[in-house]
Amino acid sequence: MITRGDVDAVRFRRVFGHFATGITVITTAGADGPAGFACQAFAPLSLDPPLVLFCPQAGSDTWRRIRDAGLFCVNVLAADQRDVSRLFGTRGADRFAAVSWSPAPSGSPVLADVLTWADCRLEAIHQGGDHAIVTGRVTTLGPCRDTTPLLFHKSRYTTTTPISPYDPPEVADTLLSWPRHTDWI
Repeated sequence: MITRGDVDAVRFRRVFGHFATGITVITTAGADGPAGFACQAFAPLSLDPPLVLFCPQAGSDTWRRIRDAGLFCVNVLAADQRDVSRLFGTRGADRFAAVSWSPAPSGSPVLADVLTWADCRLEAIHQGGDHAIVTGRVTTLGPCRDTTPLLFHKSRYTTTTPISPYDPPEVADTLLSWPRHTDWI
């Protein structure tokens, strides 16, 4: 049996690199202008009420600005937005000078050409080691672009194969809308 003391960061990252994640950019706007960072640790959390969660590094300046604003926008990146992911994953970059964006109803940036977006109000913050676990109440949902998502798997960008809109959904595609969600939890 492995104990906490036996798990090193390199192995932890390698093992959980096998879990494919989508890539989002979490943005906000405040007196200092727009701010945002690339985030893999994101998930929809609840349908009623509509909640999402993300996990920023606890000491991040961008996280501090999001926390202070109390509002944020989740931008879900499309497969053709690797450069956007790299830009928002780079510390110190002038991120918003290099991308087009428009304000969500909250004023938080919606990046151009994202797969979709959700405007949110900060709901709760919990400590999670060297990260915070943040929940937000969704206040506005954006349109969905008809393309594939940008994913990260085994330390590489990847994507899915296109799915025909005429194919019937599979159970895995409807987890959030599955009427008996307790079957999955």
